[in-house]
Amino acid sequence: PVTRGQVRDLLRQVPDLERLSARASAGRASPRDLGAIGRALDAMPELRARVASEPRLAPFADRLDPLPGLAAVLGRALVDDPPVSSREGGIIRRGYDPEVDRLAAISGGAKETLSAIELRERERTGIGSLKVRYNKVFGYFIEVTRTHLAKVPADYIRKQTIATGERFVTEELKRLEEEIFTANDRRIDRELELFEQLCEQVNAAGRQLRATAAAIGELDALAGLAEIAARQNYVRPRFHEDDDLALAIEEGRHPVVEQFSRELGESFVPNSIRLDCRERQILIVTGPNMAGKSTVMRQVALIQILAQAGSFVPAQSARLPLCDRVFTRVGASDDVSRGRSTFMVEMIETARILSGATRRSLVLLDEIGRGTSTFDGLAIAWAVAEHLHDAIGAKTLFATHYHELTDLSRVLPRVKNVHVAVKEWNDQVLFLRRLLDGAAERSYGIQVARLANLPESVLDRAKEVLVNLERAELDSENMPTFSQSKQRRAQVKQLGLFDPPPAVDALRDRLAKIDPEATAPLEALTLLAELKKLARE
Repeated sequence: PVTRGQVRDLLRQVPDLERLSARASAGRASPRDLGAIGRALDAMPELRARVASEPRLAPFADRLDPLPGLAAVLGRALVDDPPVSSREGGIIRRGYDPEVDRLAAISGGAKETLSAIELRERERTGIGSLKVRYNKVFGYFIEVTRTHLAKVPADYIRKQTIATGERFVTEELKRLEEEIFTANDRRIDRELELFEQLCEQVNAAGRQLRATAAAIGELDALAGLAEIAARQNYVRPRFHEDDDLALAIEEGRHPVVEQFSRELGESFVPNSIRLDCRERQILIVTGPNMAGKSTVMRQVALIQILAQAGSFVPAQSARLPLCDRVFTRVGASDDVSRGRSTFMVEMIETARILSGATRRSLVLLDEIGRGTSTFDGLAIAWAVAEHLHDAIGAKTLFATHYHELTDLSRVLPRVKNVHVAVKEWNDQVLFLRRLLDGAAERSYGIQVARLANLPESVLDRAKEVLVNLERAELDSENMPTFSQSKQRRAQVKQLGLFDPPPAVDALRDRLAKIDPEATAPLEALTLLAELKKLARE
């Protein structure tokens, strides 16, 4: 902790050296940029000494080049707070260049110079009221009252007569006026010349600056990762090369959502998850909207990425394989400028995943097939899951509201069902945020719609339509009927793809009770009519 704190304090003094050196190489560096490079180099010796004293950081010391020659030149040449533009002047420190000092003294010390001339001329002429003045029309001049005109020396040149006396100029005042008026421009030109020389010296050291910047960047990243790991109780991940490429995370957390939850005074619910290429290759994740499916999926990907970047991870423990790529298909977006609908964008993303994923990939599919008809979308989602299982073998988290997809676990050996738990209470849904084995019973879409404050009349109507759609009860015009009682609604369950319709079970039970040898012809006709009625239902 002490080393980390000291290193981070020193790094705060170092600006973005890579960006600054790149601007200098491109000829776009400002005086302020060169000043920042100088400050960065000034901090380098202390930073280098600090990392050299720590065995695990010592390799960085050789890569941190303080460039003492360049640092000394920049320190001597530039003022403490250089301006943004090189055309403003005020770049070069006093004492670095005699010409700049002389011109600065002229332009900045004009008032003192004129006061000295005025005092000298009073003593030379004996005119106590003599004044050296300036105006925009006549420039610099000597003003003498009428009373003392007889004392005016021969080298004074009359310039203007005024009511109270005369105004004169001298050759000295003319030269001084010209110097004062041009000194500032000449000083800026000289400073610009010196600034360009400094830029050339910085460019000459560009390779060393970029190498130092790379080392600083790595050190800064590692120090930042170490700081967050210490603050948030991250753990060191363990990598393995077992054949099943198992990913096992105990009590994993989402590094960003966890921070927001803490700021809101809420506790983040961690979750454990296991994926492998032998028994649990694809997890079908079900549960209502807002329950936390996306959070769980994304935290798995972030933990894998953080671990392979060299960071500790937000979990109680993490045993991971090396992953070649992380593929995601999340969210909904369109590309109207190219004529692509949300569904088309979704399919393009899915196609890229299926063409690029390997057995070592981690795939996150957060809904597939929502932008088309229910049966089309379900068929595509089903086929994608089968392809990932049979042809690719990539570890996959597949979130869906198509509960029919949970039937994949019956026919594909490496597909398992998990769900995010919720609890119903007073027709409300409470999100428990806990990932459990098995499929969710419902999507609770209407309850989530209530959280969004949809009108109660709309919610009640949605419940009626939902019950009829789930029971497939249609009227003569193939429209849903709405006559179900609350008792019948409570008995409604969504059918899976492999569940036989209720009528098939009734037919099977009725046929099992028939004894053909003991059935009379008239009874057989009656029985046939009964079976036909059951089939129609």
